[in-house]
Amino acid sequence: MASHRRVAILGHGVEGQSAHAFFAREGWEVVVYESEPFPDHLSADLIIRSPGIRPDVLPYATTTVTTIFFERCPCPVIGVTGTKGKGTTSSLIYEMLKKDGRDAYLGGNIGVAPLDFLSSLSSLSVVVLELSSFQLMDCSYSPHIGVSLMIVPEHQDWHHSIDEYVRAKGHIFAHQDKNDIAVINVDYPLSRSLRSIVRGNYFSVSMHPHKENGVYVDDGAFVYQVGSEKEELCQTTDIALPGKHNWENVMAAIAVAKAYGVHIDAIRHVLQTFAGLPYRLEKVGVIRGVTYYNDSFSTTPETAIAAIRAFDQPKILILGGSSKNADFSELGKVIAEMPSIRAIIGIGQEWKRIKSEIQYSMSNIRIIEGCSSMVEVIAAADSVAQPGDVVVLSPACASFDMFKNYKDRGDQFREAVRHLQHVYDQR
Repeated sequence: MASHRRVAILGHGVEGQSAHAFFAREGWEVVVYESEPFPDHLSADLIIRSPGIRPDVLPYATTTVTTIFFERCPCPVIGVTGTKGKGTTSSLIYEMLKKDGRDAYLGGNIGVAPLDFLSSLSSLSVVVLELSSFQLMDCSYSPHIGVSLMIVPEHQDWHHSIDEYVRAKGHIFAHQDKNDIAVINVDYPLSRSLRSIVRGNYFSVSMHPHKENGVYVDDGAFVYQVGSEKEELCQTTDIALPGKHNWENVMAAIAVAKAYGVHIDAIRHVLQTFAGLPYRLEKVGVIRGVTYYNDSFSTTPETAIAAIRAFDQPKILILGGSSKNADFSELGKVIAEMPSIRAIIGIGQEWKRIKSEIQYSMSNIRIIEGCSSMVEVIAAADSVAQPGDVVVLSPACASFDMFKNYKDRGDQFREAVRHLQHVYDQR
């Protein structure tokens, strides 16, 4: 027992609570500081900060749950980072490993602190971690297999610069050695820039055929290539995940699974059955021939663009929210060039900025403004929707002006759709 040892925990969210329980079980004295301001001086053998707290604002050395887990983990770790797609890709990899009979565990930024299952691991286990830039920023460990998905500017309200954000993401590879594996989506310049720090085996992911080892799309199929050998995994039309943007996540998962020796049947089964995570283009209902999709996890213009391009059907979009200082110019251009957009319901503080970037006559797009609740938003969507349309909540913004967080926003969307269904059922 280590009852004489003292640990201070700064922040008491998912990871803070996990660390509290973990070190209490080990016999440590645990002191918790739930929120700022934190003390200028602490008397503790170990100080753990939550990932949302920058290390450089504290006058003493700290560690994190992620670092502690890497120090103690007895088995290989597969880590996934990127601006968007981390949760979906991590889940795909985990499901493929499980289907292949591996003793697999899933944790990290996806909502499960890895210390919660550390005691269950053996050398035969394998852990998949979704890792954010906050978790990676000062981590001195890298996973055996690291994945960098799309990287675009994000969290500029927390990171001091784009360079700092990219460097934080780069820690997914920075501490690897020649026996480790890096998977990089090379279609994004910021992701591609991390190629220079890779020391081990390298696999690229791209929507276009290439000559490097990795996975790409060619003639409607996912192709895995090593050297001159090519293997067609399945057709793009075979996967259960909606949206062309999810092809990127699928390819990254394929690259990891193949590198880890997962059987092809397990890979194909998961691709054909895994339909996605909540709040990520989640199909929540069909009412009068209109399909409603919950993409509340979309908090950047890039993810909203991906959602818009995911559907060929006529679309009613729900856009706007609180500010993350995003650049909406490309989103405005995509909307202007997308004839299938029939209506936009603008909400929140950022809607005016989004609207100002749509540089053309919007006479063919009906604009609806002034909704103050999700029930009003869904009622407005229902008033203009026609059979065959899709209604897509993909706000491109944070949620804090009208909702607690993206989950609350998505839950209210889902509930409002259910309410609308109930109204029609009573008629």
